[in-house]
Parts: sequence; structure tokens; C-alpha cells
Amino acid sequence: MTKKMWDLYAPIYERAMRSDKKIYQFMYDRIPETIRNKDVLEIATGPGLLAKHVASASKTIIATDYSEGMIAQAKKGVYPTKLRFEVADATALPYEDDSFDAVIISNALHIIPEPERALREIDRVLRPDGVLIAPNFVEHKGTTVSRIWSGILRVAGVRFEHQWSAQEYLQFLEVNGWKVTFSKEMAARIALIYTECVRRNEK
Repeated sequence: MTKKMWDLYAPIYERAMRSDKKIYQFMYDRIPETIRNKDVLEIATGPGLLAKHVASASKTIIATDYSEGMIAQAKKGVYPTKLRFEVADATALPYEDDSFDAVIISNALHIIPEPERALREIDRVLRPDGVLIAPNFVEHKGTTVSRIWSGILRVAGVRFEHQWSAQEYLQFLEVNGWKVTFSKEMAARIALIYTECVRRNEK
């Protein structure tokens, strides 16, 4: 999906997420405990829903997206002053090395053509003892509902570069240098696996 398409999709993205409210509520409850009093970077924030729900627990949070339309949408409404929205590319982050205690990238690695590049950038900006929170859609063909919904998204222009199973996604993270410390599979229109990771080797 091109940046222009994401810009156009931005005003309706929040409504499209509402039917999976249960899985997002799990993240809204868990992530604040993981990022409490930490400097946080969120990648692929979309309209900023997750960032706005968890920001109060953080020390600071920068929520980014490569779509200017998504960031414009995210800036609407009321949110804590410690939360800042910025346009940024996941594969070329404009931040110094060792800038953050936690990085969140939710439901994005599967649509990035070279997700390994994004993980390398995350490794670069994350402090030595930092945590990566990387929930992601998996099992795109696992059920009739997921196959139908994946098809609808493809028609809408959302291209899945990678269609991992849950196990394949965990292996992908491990192969790219991350140790999964917690994971939880959740049913949704397209199944999601919530993951928290640390580096397999310290910097």
C-alpha cells in the first residue's frame, strides 16, 4: 500500500479497528505496565489510538507513521503533552542511537517489504536493556473469516508482504536477533499474536 493510499485511508482507519476491540483492550491494559516511566517510540501508529491509550504510563512517547495523513488524524483530539506525533519511516528512523527504553510496532511488520531493516533500526535506537513490543497479524488464511477479511483488505489496496503463521512470526523475530519473553495468540478477524522481546545478545 502506497503512502498516498494510507493518507486516504486515514480518516476511516479507526472505524475499521472497532470490531477487534477485545484484542486492542488487552494491549491497552498490558502495555502501560511494560512501558511505565520509560522513553517510548511507537512505529506505525496509524491514527494514534494505541499511543493515546498508553501514553500516560510512559515518561515520554514519540508516535510515528510514514503517512502524513495518519499523523494528521492522530494529532486530532486530546492527549497528554508527553505524547508527540511525528512522520517517520520505520526503515530509516530519524533518531539517535540508544534513544528509547521501549519500541512498539503493532501490526506493521507484515506490510513492510523488508521488515528486517525495520528491526535493525529498532535495534539501533533501543537502549541496551530495552524492550520491543511487536504484536502482529498472523494466520491470514487460518479461518474463513480471516481469508475473507484478508481478501477485502487486498481489494482496498492493503498488501500483505508476509503472511506468517504464529510460529513463523516468532521464528522470524528469533532469527533477527530477538528473544521472545512473552507471547499470546488472540482471535480476531485476522488472528493476532502479541509479543514482547529483548535482544538475544546485548549491544
